[in-house]
Amino acid sequence: MGTVVMDQEQIAELAGFSRVGIVGLGLIGGSIGLDLRALGVSVQGLVHRDSTAERALQRGLVDAVSCDPDCLKNCDLVVLALPLEALLQPQDALLKALPSEAVITDVGSVKGAVLDVWRGRHPRFVASHPMAGTAESGVDSGCRGLFRGRAWVGTPEADTDPEALKQVRALACSLGAHWVSADPLIHDQAVALISHLPVMVSAALLRVLGEERDPRVRDLARQLASSGFADTTRVGGGNPALGTAMACHNTSALLKSLAAYRWSLEQLEEAVLNGHWAQLEQELEKTRSLRPGFLEHPSQPAKPQD
Repeated sequence: MGTVVMDQEQIAELAGFSRVGIVGLGLIGGSIGLDLRALGVSVQGLVHRDSTAERALQRGLVDAVSCDPDCLKNCDLVVLALPLEALLQPQDALLKALPSEAVITDVGSVKGAVLDVWRGRHPRFVASHPMAGTAESGVDSGCRGLFRGRAWVGTPEADTDPEALKQVRALACSLGAHWVSADPLIHDQAVALISHLPVMVSAALLRVLGEERDPRVRDLARQLASSGFADTTRVGGGNPALGTAMACHNTSALLKSLAAYRWSLEQLEEAVLNGHWAQLEQELEKTRSLRPGFLEHPSQPAKPQD
């Protein structure tokens, strides 16, 4: 599926927002702020620390920023770009400050648990998840064009406000993302396969290298590690709190994925153990043919720019 280019109706919907609030100005929140400001949309930030607020203004992530949740009162749309744990345990002050008429959305990577918490908390809440990121975090990590060509998933339920859903879709498309609608639990199982499972597999690979007992082997492996090793270990070397939160709040889907992975790894191990090289080559040929279907899309994202 390619990038959805905004039509005039979507542009009008986005232009109808007098101010967008972003709660949390890390990688996702900061990147949204940069892109929205480039489109001429006024952005109000909410952060926890004065030092973060000062840096956010220096980087131009927002037009205004505060540590007081009341700053959201004039916002038409509020994006909850919070860490998963904070999103699942929202502060009372934040809940009280959210305007009842505003559209509220989140960017959490797990949707079932988020809906369990937010269902009924706000009449115009729309659960969503932009599939974009880098290895960076914090207020200095936001970048332009992060969502361009990426999927942005919405997981509406039967009672989701249709107009609110339409406006969140307009937000996603305005940032260059392509919109995907999915059932929350199907989303969580799919994300377990392509995001949460790779974190665990990558972490296990790093552990194998880190626990190699022969220092000569370990040191040489460190010297020889190149792009292949970098590609397969990037997510395992990411934010530990995020990886733990994914596992904690998507446990069932992750365990199902781990079981399937373990079975597949055992099949490959058995082929090696028994010297079934023709069988192994057939398996590797199959995996080679499978990979493009998961990575090649009609529109690839542009390189993010500051």
